[in-house]
Amino acid sequence: MREVETLLRELAPQVLGTLVRRYEQFDTCEDAVQEALLDASVQWPEQGLPDNPRAWLTTVAARRVIDHIRSEHARRRREESAAVSVPAGAFVIAPPGEEPAGDSDDTLTLLFLCCHPSLSAPSQLALTLRAVGGLTTAQIASAFLVPEATMAQRISRAKQRIKASGLEFRMPPQDERAERLRVVLHVLYLIFNEGYAATSGPELLRADLTAEAIRLARAVHRLLPDDGQVAGLLALMLLTEARRQARTDRDGRLIPLAEQDRRLWSRPLIEEGVELVSKALATSPVGPYQLQAAIAAVHDEAPAADETDWPQILALYEVLLGIEDNPMARLNHAVAVAMVRGPRAGLALLDELAADERLARHHRPVAVRAHLLELAGDAAGAVAAYQEAARLTTSLPERRYLEERAAALA
Repeated sequence: MREVETLLRELAPQVLGTLVRRYEQFDTCEDAVQEALLDASVQWPEQGLPDNPRAWLTTVAARRVIDHIRSEHARRRREESAAVSVPAGAFVIAPPGEEPAGDSDDTLTLLFLCCHPSLSAPSQLALTLRAVGGLTTAQIASAFLVPEATMAQRISRAKQRIKASGLEFRMPPQDERAERLRVVLHVLYLIFNEGYAATSGPELLRADLTAEAIRLARAVHRLLPDDGQVAGLLALMLLTEARRQARTDRDGRLIPLAEQDRRLWSRPLIEEGVELVSKALATSPVGPYQLQAAIAAVHDEAPAADETDWPQILALYEVLLGIEDNPMARLNHAVAVAMVRGPRAGLALLDELAADERLARHHRPVAVRAHLLELAGDAAGAVAAYQEAARLTTSLPERRYLEERAAALA
């Protein structure tokens, strides 16, 4: 059953891309693909896989699309004019197993459509997970801790926005492609981050989201194997995911990086990630994802926490800030400075960050301050900061960890 589910997730964006390219009705095609996936999830485990699973799904979903088009034509009495707008041969469906020639993998085009700048960031996330990831509305709602009805409305609005905007199913023009790809990679980055460190709720990790982000990043890498940023993002995900088993104990308590049992880290993921980022840095212009992956690689390759090459990490963060200056990068840079030049040097940088409104009410800067105060020997200041950070976070595992650190120092 799990093999069928994995296959369906892999095929879903390919089938949807094919149908949207043929019929240019995103919402109708997406609904049809979801119905075909449901049929397959029921029939395939009982009857066995068809000879050509992708063609089977395409045929079943296409029949539903055509049934919808025909009913719409009949209802509106516009059969003749509407038929002209549908590509020639669109109403002719090949039997299952006979996939039409020229049906290529449209996953990347579909990703560009789901991550179109006209959609809001929450809509991009939801639509990507639904249309490209193959997750159900209920699964996406659960992942982001919102009611299913709310997520259904969000996805529906996104599809209606695509329909109303008349966005074409095609690759963006060459002069827009780099910027659009940046949006696609950012959406995948956000999906992974939400899975690796959930912003709220009782669980620290959401393995379904990290796995989906990695799967989609692999798909983009297969389509764009020479793009350094794509390789860098995939490497960053793999190098970070490699530590997942060590991030919590049996009770779900957070274990900070310095205290993790490195024997639990996944060596195959680390080796794959290191190979990817090494090649990307050697053959492509340096970008933020490659640099973040390189930093993750330095952490992962250290035999023990006290053997981490912090000067190299600090140098990488300084290069990163020269390319992409953002508050989270500056926050991590402050930690690296503290590890190389002492906690007081890091605290001085945190004081400079305090005026950045983008970090207001965010628990992370306060938690970092608490940690650096603890390293500096200011127990009372660290306790107060840990307690404040615990009040600010909406993640229950992080709150428990911060409260425990405060209690241990009190």
